[in-house]
Amino acid sequence: MMETVKGIPYGVARFEEVRNENLYYVDKTMYLSSLEDTGKYLFLIRPRRFGKSVFVSMMQAYYDIAQANKFDRLFGGLWIHEHPTPLKNSFQVIYFDFSQISGRNEQELEESFNRYCGQMLDAFAKTYAGYYDADFEQMVKSERDARGKLTYINIQAHMKGCPLYLIIDEYDNFTNVILSDGGKDLFRKLTHASGFYRDYFKIFKAMFSRVFLIGVSPVTLDDLSSGYNIDWNISQDPRFNDMLGFSEGDVRTMFRYFQDNGKLRADADIEMMLEEMKPWYNNYCFAKQCLDKEHIYNCDMVLYYLRNQVLYGAAPEEMVDKNIRTDYKKLKMLADIDRGNQQENRMSVIEEIAATGSVLMNLRTSFPAEYVTDDNNFRSLLYYYGLLTMHKNVGGLIRMVIPNHCVREQYWSFMRDYFERSVPMDIISFQEEMVRMTYEGDWQPLIHRIAEAYKENSSIRDSIRGEHNLQGFFKAYLALNSLYLVEPEIELNYGYSDFLMLPDKARYTDIAHSYIMELKYINPTATDAEVEEKCREAEEQLKKYSADKVVQRLCAGTQLHLLKVVFRGAEMIVCEEG
Repeated sequence: MMETVKGIPYGVARFEEVRNENLYYVDKTMYLSSLEDTGKYLFLIRPRRFGKSVFVSMMQAYYDIAQANKFDRLFGGLWIHEHPTPLKNSFQVIYFDFSQISGRNEQELEESFNRYCGQMLDAFAKTYAGYYDADFEQMVKSERDARGKLTYINIQAHMKGCPLYLIIDEYDNFTNVILSDGGKDLFRKLTHASGFYRDYFKIFKAMFSRVFLIGVSPVTLDDLSSGYNIDWNISQDPRFNDMLGFSEGDVRTMFRYFQDNGKLRADADIEMMLEEMKPWYNNYCFAKQCLDKEHIYNCDMVLYYLRNQVLYGAAPEEMVDKNIRTDYKKLKMLADIDRGNQQENRMSVIEEIAATGSVLMNLRTSFPAEYVTDDNNFRSLLYYYGLLTMHKNVGGLIRMVIPNHCVREQYWSFMRDYFERSVPMDIISFQEEMVRMTYEGDWQPLIHRIAEAYKENSSIRDSIRGEHNLQGFFKAYLALNSLYLVEPEIELNYGYSDFLMLPDKARYTDIAHSYIMELKYINPTATDAEVEEKCREAEEQLKKYSADKVVQRLCAGTQLHLLKVVFRGAEMIVCEEG
């Protein structure tokens, strides 16, 4: 009997659902043995949309003694089925998903937290009632709050010799919401002294044989885990660098499976698909020791792309899933945390990253909430949220970069919103000029419109931060042109161009024009001689970049325009084609 072709697990967050509904699963079970050998209490940070929920629900299914009879069905064909560990199906598991908790203030949060945890603990009592005395389930349910239920379960489990495993998914979810909406004072109240959240962690510490926490940021753990072993944190451990997300081999194998089973066209070029996806979804690295190794794809975005290829036989018209476009709001959250005197400094950091694509930092592995706005902690948060990734060791520091086009669009979307608080752009006219630039080679109206908006933007004029600010402004608006891949600071002929606008010929074969632009900034008091020197510098760079083989290959079939644009302060004084 032929096996039914597996489905695409796009949007699915539970391992059992993936396996029960015959969805494609990228095997990550080989990491369980290493996790067991590493320690009993572990903590992992990864950005959103990297398969965290599928992974921890897989752990739950593997270690849960109540699911021992499902082992062959759930894990058949996977690595762990042939290499089971001694701890397989040997724990009673308490599994919390704290993304289910919400509230606008301390009272609502505590009520939501208590209600959710209580419901999960009642379900625990029902599942494992057979391991305890006859009144166990009733006694757990009779406890009024979740703290009482936990305490009772703890006592009974120790008396019966039942080992407990605690797994928490998105342990930091609602505390991050507090940081953005309630500020540091509310956060500290909940996680310090007699805060209800901290009280629970005191119980967790003594109650469980093993603990695995997974989340997005290290902020909460530092506040909650006083006395916990610092070795909990395996987030930068090179052994687990690619435990979440997809390697290129994972992606290639998955796409070939769907092609071999008739879901992708027989003549579809998988290597070309990989080449198309890579600049959008790849380039994540989570361990310094893995910088020279293969980097990782965002798994949700790969599944989004695959789904479109299977359904429509083509790449998605929008390479960024609409569900991830809203993630740029986390930039606003990070910039606005504890709104105060440092906000302008944080905006400067974001503008610098948006303009240059990178930043040098000392990565902090944990920090308490009251120090979240410190410069290095703020930069580190951008990394933990997936808005930066490791690129290069520089002495004792790490060069962090924007991972890919998908994340770059989030920066630029945020920057456009920030700029338009002062002077809104006429986007309809702007888009019309983009089309003329693309198909008619009429580029001057678009550049002049951006330059005029830059000049009029009072927030920029009053806080000029030079070239980074100017570059960030141009990139934010040029990125609206989906007909091009706007490559900033790309290396060409041993130099770095300011803007290489590559035509997306894979999806728009009729694009007629491509562009390299050198954008120069000089101080408002600069002399005409200094302007002429900048122009000569731009001309030499454009000539060198245009001779690069990458440019000639990617821009073949289009007319390549070499643009020099010079600003003296907020005023554009040169706008010419070289």
